[in-house]
Amino acid sequence: MIRIFGIELSLHPLFVLILLFSVLTGQFLELLTLFTIVLIHELGHVCAALLAGVTVRSVQLLPFGGVAVIEDHGRLTASREIGIALAGPLQNGIMILLAVMLQQAGAGSTAFLAYFIQANAIIALFNLLPVLPLDGGKVLQAALSMFLPYYYTLLWGGRISIGASVLVIGYALLPLGTGGGLRLNLLMIGAFLLYSNRTDHRNLPYRFMAFLMNREAMYARHLRSNSEARPIVADSAKPLDDILRLFKRNQYHFIYVMKDDRNIVAVVPEQRLISTYFGK
Repeated sequence: MIRIFGIELSLHPLFVLILLFSVLTGQFLELLTLFTIVLIHELGHVCAALLAGVTVRSVQLLPFGGVAVIEDHGRLTASREIGIALAGPLQNGIMILLAVMLQQAGAGSTAFLAYFIQANAIIALFNLLPVLPLDGGKVLQAALSMFLPYYYTLLWGGRISIGASVLVIGYALLPLGTGGGLRLNLLMIGAFLLYSNRTDHRNLPYRFMAFLMNREAMYARHLRSNSEARPIVADSAKPLDDILRLFKRNQYHFIYVMKDDRNIVAVVPEQRLISTYFGK
């Protein structure tokens, strides 16, 4: 574990296992190349996050990507999150382009450049799968949060990703039922995805709390842009939690409180509901 410019950089235990295996099989050069590709991929995320004005606390490298822990303090909009997520695969695309140019120029080892291109393509395509916590899953979740309530994008994004992780593990174990060999790489990837998604799912209440606490930034953007507030019509007997779960990420809300006779009795800005919620 090292610290660079205040960002903690570490290797996931899965990467360490592959490192030991590569030493035993004499494939250390391939692993070093893979490490470099993953590092550049993750630095793309880090640079994009810093440009978006968010703080990067730590980065953990895996054989197929990495996990960056960031603190956005309410400044991370859906479009910025999509940009940060795509910045990693973009680095793989740039590296592929450079390698192809070297191939065309006849420079370097043909076998090594072919491996370099293949490794970049696999890492980029794998990370673009629409499963959390991969980049594709983050892009899909952020895109859906532009149109759907933020709470439910977190809830169902996590549930679907847990289901996809279980399917990966099942597919890795499938050959055992027919007398075949275990797909160890897929099993490790599936186990990592399942662990990450279960952890995120357990942390959903805290992530939603952070979302509510940082809504002041949304109010400031609403005032600067002079955009229309998104109305939420709610029955006066509706639980406060259920109303807050209807908040959308990139929109500011006024809540129209309605009685049983279908008459509007109050119009409440979202800050008042949030203050009441935390006051309780």
